[in-house]
Amino acid sequence: MVGVVMSETAPAPYQHRWLVLTVVLIAEIMDLLDSTIVNVAGPTLAEKLQATSTDLQWVIGGYALALGSGLILGGRLGDRFGGRNMFIFGLAGFTLASLLCAVAPSVGLLILFRFIQGFLGAMLLPQGFGLIRETFPPQEFGKAFAAYGPAFGLGGILGPIIGGFLIQANILDLGWRAVFLVNLPIGIAAVILAWRFVPKSHVDKSLKIDVWGALMVILASGMLVYPLIKGQEAGWPLWTWAMLAGSLVVFYLFSLMERAAAKRGHTTLIDPSIFTKRAYKMGLSGLALYFAGFTGVYLILTLFVQFGQHFTSAEAGLANIPIALGSAIGGGISGGFLAEKIGGRITLQLGGAVQLVGVVVLWLSMPSTENFTIWQIVPGLVISGIGTGLIAAPLFGTILASVEGRQSGSASGVMSAVQSVFSSVGVAIFGTVFFKHSLVGQADVGFRNALLVQVVLLVLFLAVSPAFPKREQSF
Repeated sequence: MVGVVMSETAPAPYQHRWLVLTVVLIAEIMDLLDSTIVNVAGPTLAEKLQATSTDLQWVIGGYALALGSGLILGGRLGDRFGGRNMFIFGLAGFTLASLLCAVAPSVGLLILFRFIQGFLGAMLLPQGFGLIRETFPPQEFGKAFAAYGPAFGLGGILGPIIGGFLIQANILDLGWRAVFLVNLPIGIAAVILAWRFVPKSHVDKSLKIDVWGALMVILASGMLVYPLIKGQEAGWPLWTWAMLAGSLVVFYLFSLMERAAAKRGHTTLIDPSIFTKRAYKMGLSGLALYFAGFTGVYLILTLFVQFGQHFTSAEAGLANIPIALGSAIGGGISGGFLAEKIGGRITLQLGGAVQLVGVVVLWLSMPSTENFTIWQIVPGLVISGIGTGLIAAPLFGTILASVEGRQSGSASGVMSAVQSVFSSVGVAIFGTVFFKHSLVGQADVGFRNALLVQVVLLVLFLAVSPAFPKREQSF
């Protein structure tokens, strides 16, 4: 009797998975563009909407704050209502909020719409990783996730350049409004593609949303950023310091609530066990320091050349090209082979050291701004950009190596939230330092002092780096 050999074949991968990846990357790039595209709009907003220095910090930092404080909730809502549903809802809402920003008649409403835009981005972005994992077979995860690095770099680099040229071109006399209208055709096309090609996701109707925990994260994040932005204008009264201390208390109470809920078997916003890992906690500290400095110092560069040296918006956007080139070089070296060869921790330490050298070179290249040209700061910008690229590529993967596989979803969500919230903190700190001097006609002093703040942050980053894991997490 001849036996029949039965073989199981793996199901065919989803036919339109690369289109799903494309839509996810479009959403990621839209977020990154909106994080940086308004950096070059400062003088125009000051002229057209009478925006103060504090208003400008809210327009830029408020988006990142709302995004960061809502990301963890957005991830949980995706589990409850389905990643596809929340992705399309967030994408459509983000596009509509972009239109509201474009038609805002006052700076107060613009700030409000930027908060709404950031919060809808928080509903959208956490679904990306889940959609990729659902549509790609495990053997293609590496290829799919590898696309995130270039997309991240591309979005951050193109934002100021696109924004600068849109404002300078002043198409149909739209001015600064064009930097938000650019999202409309992109967002509408992405919604259509997502509706047509993103498959239905698992919905867990039994999952309960920890509303109180979400509100505590939002409250604590706001209490952290608000006094940093308003403090300089108000003269740093007692309430600013009380709010800063209170934010730490609320974050701590949130962690206690999550642990208590987990012990009772209730659904939590995050897996509280990730905070038992010392390497992860130190990695979060390094992540916060890096993004506060990265976001803050490059914003100040744009403000300095506009407010201090009277560059046009297009010229200010082009001033970011040396950083972009350096970041591309550093990211290519780091992501290409260096992190794998010498380990994530050493690569991050090398990147921090190179970036520190670049910041020092920048500071030394500006003893005065008489007869200033962009070329005198190009070497420092390129070196600093290389350091930035060396850090950006392996940072998330290295920190994630400190947690177990079952914890990676929660751990990566917290990291994304920390990235956005501390980007907002960086805008607040660096903006305060810069405008303190810029408003009295000393933009060069404000820029140099901001560079000193970056030196401190980089030294602290290097100080906590020995606790990072040695290698990146492999997906």
